[in-house]
Amino acid sequence: MKETRGYPVFTITQKGTRWVETGHPWIYDAEVTEGPDCPNGALVDAVSPKGKYLGTGFLSRQSRIRIRLVSRNANDRFDSAFWLRRFRYAWDYRKQVLGPDVTACRVIFGEADGFPGLTVDRFSDILVTQTLSLGIEQRKAELFPLLLQVLREDGQEIRGIYERNDVAIRALEGMDEGKGWLVGGGETVTEICENGIYYKVDVENGQKTGFFLDQKYNRLAVQRLARGRRVLDCFTHTGSFALNAARGGAEHVTAVDISAQAVEMARANAVRNGLEGKMDFLEADVFDLLPGLSQQGGAPYDFIILDPPAFTKSRKTADRAEKGYKEINYRAMKLLPRGGYFATASCSHFMPSERFEAMLRSAARDAGVELKQIEARQQAPDHPILWNVPETDYLKFYIFQVI
Repeated sequence: MKETRGYPVFTITQKGTRWVETGHPWIYDAEVTEGPDCPNGALVDAVSPKGKYLGTGFLSRQSRIRIRLVSRNANDRFDSAFWLRRFRYAWDYRKQVLGPDVTACRVIFGEADGFPGLTVDRFSDILVTQTLSLGIEQRKAELFPLLLQVLREDGQEIRGIYERNDVAIRALEGMDEGKGWLVGGGETVTEICENGIYYKVDVENGQKTGFFLDQKYNRLAVQRLARGRRVLDCFTHTGSFALNAARGGAEHVTAVDISAQAVEMARANAVRNGLEGKMDFLEADVFDLLPGLSQQGGAPYDFIILDPPAFTKSRKTADRAEKGYKEINYRAMKLLPRGGYFATASCSHFMPSERFEAMLRSAARDAGVELKQIEARQQAPDHPILWNVPETDYLKFYIFQVI
């Protein structure tokens, strides 16, 4: 460990050292044994009990995640040139894996891009940010102009940055909630095009940052399979899966959501894309709708899509969430005719693939059907998965034929 680095040094337990050496960037409070009195949010060095350098990261005295590592290279200096390289690397990656789809994409995906706790989504000419770590929060004035520089140098038209920091989790790091323009201003509704479909995105009032980008290519997979089908899209939100099915040539699509606002948004998106003649929209609770349709008899749909919100955001509620997932998946399988198609998803990190798949097998047994897998998919590559950071691997998406 070099003595001339100039960053405060925090010593980590042997258990914490082993954890960090697996590649995970989080060091929990229980694994920090000693460290100096230094400012909250400061960059600090983490070392093993024997003084071995483990990495440098942001200190958060109020969070259970005490240090979020930014680098494991003892030669790094965290100046503007360092952050500029990080932003360029992230943007070059998006251009490579998405091609022309970069007009609506996740530009920064937190730890997966080396910016702990930072999310940046691009919706046409607006960047929407969500900052969940104090270290990033304190450096916004330096970091965000650098990101704008990278994009504008590449010819990307960006008129402003809108912050969606209206999330309770910020309190864990001692930060206030709020939302509004950080750079620029004006209209907070913009339009994007994804898979040939146009959507209005309300960055001020929409869920999360305004639109769920992670299902981009899963929606395209549904579009390719929907021709000639009678489709039921449950938890439709902005109508994205429903619209993809309609554009793919579905005979008819019913889009369902419990939110009246979501249903109206989906209907408006259908009109914008000239697809309203192939669709109808229903405000209903899917947990009530699916059993009710079964009681009516027949097989009104031969393609059902389940894309619910996260039923669990902690391990404590995972058992209850699994029951909810099983209920809707069982009901959908029972409702489909033999040979029908079925797409199902979970966006909860706390419902890992193995557990979700076991739930699907159990639901299929109870429904008396077999599942023929067509595709098993995950989030789009602008939400990259780091194998050493399980928290980045959260979206499960499967398409089956029911036989």
